[in-house]
Amino acid sequence: MLSNFHVKDLALSQEGKRRILWADSDMPVLQQLRERFQKEKPLEGIRIACCLHVTAETANLVRTLQAGGAQPFLVASNPLSTQDDVAAALVTEFNIPVQAIKGEDHTTYFKHLRAAIDFGPNITMDDGCDLVTLLHKDYPDKVSKVIGGCEETTTGVIRLRAMAKEKMLKYPVIAVNDAKTKNLFDNRYGTGQSTVDGIIRATDVLLAGKYVVVAGYGWCGRGFATRAKGMGANVIVTEVDPIKAIEAAMDGFMVMPMAEAAKIGNVFCTLTGNKHVLRAEHFEVMKDGAILANSGHFDIEIDIVALEKMAIEKIPETRRFVDTYVMPNGNKLHLLAKGRLINLSAAEGHPASVMDMSFATQALSTEFITKNAGKLEPMVHEVPIEIENWISTLKLKSMGITIDTLTPEQIEYLSTWQEGT
Repeated sequence: MLSNFHVKDLALSQEGKRRILWADSDMPVLQQLRERFQKEKPLEGIRIACCLHVTAETANLVRTLQAGGAQPFLVASNPLSTQDDVAAALVTEFNIPVQAIKGEDHTTYFKHLRAAIDFGPNITMDDGCDLVTLLHKDYPDKVSKVIGGCEETTTGVIRLRAMAKEKMLKYPVIAVNDAKTKNLFDNRYGTGQSTVDGIIRATDVLLAGKYVVVAGYGWCGRGFATRAKGMGANVIVTEVDPIKAIEAAMDGFMVMPMAEAAKIGNVFCTLTGNKHVLRAEHFEVMKDGAILANSGHFDIEIDIVALEKMAIEKIPETRRFVDTYVMPNGNKLHLLAKGRLINLSAAEGHPASVMDMSFATQALSTEFITKNAGKLEPMVHEVPIEIENWISTLKLKSMGITIDTLTPEQIEYLSTWQEGT
């Protein structure tokens, strides 16, 4: 039995194993990759510190890394996203060290991150850049042993690009989040569906007829807005990017500043990767019963400190994952999941079939880093197009979909400039 684990209860492991295998049945691309990894062992001896959401889908990723010969060490990238039964099963059934407990406090969260760093990784696999940031700030001796990393989410890539711009990033990182097979599908379809799922599970609210305010029209915002509209909501989009604002308007959504939307909305959801998108001046004018949710990585998109100061009363746990704040005018505002990722805090995160592509990209990017150790500059790198095409082709095959191929004549036409009208 492993000794370097910290989970809620090992007795939960059988339920976790069932959940892991259920998810695995809907992850055919990762299954095929695991079979190849098992035979070829491309990650033999590589130590991987994985700071990810500890879910059934993630479990199948770390199983794949293990099959490839790697030694993964898994910790949570968010204090509320861990599935405790999955964490237990990874320890007892799959012999993978995990340190993650749903609801862990700030101190425990960083204790787990430090344990992953003390593990001595050769590769980091991060979701939000907390692990990489801590590694660079406090462990200069450990950084030199890292050959590369992968980053799963928008917020993390933003932080990594800032580090690279300041010449602070010490090793190459693959921006898995920016892969087309990730942001077009995981962010749009996964976040879109799971965010709706989380809000409904937390509140049991009927979205039809409500005014749903979507802060941010990136891939995640697009996905959520589309699904809220599909459920009969009147969707309002707020944006700071004029191009995205035009796109939202052309897609049929109302577009306005948050100062105006705050007066109208019934349900608010932030998906921007920025801080204090909902703040004091917005809370002041919100309607009684307004629901506040966040589906961005960190719990900073809603200014909870300002909300705490403004409220004359806080009613904790009015419903599971709901804290109610009574404002000076008597209106009640309902904050979901303490402002943390609603889709992973109150629901189960993305469907397995979506994470199948994202996590296959993670695994293949890890193989790419290993094969190219010492050859990549310490900057943020795109996922190689060969990886994207391989994953997309296998996913289509698993769905029973075939597509056309270029004829020799078409290939020749696309490679020359001489033939025109």
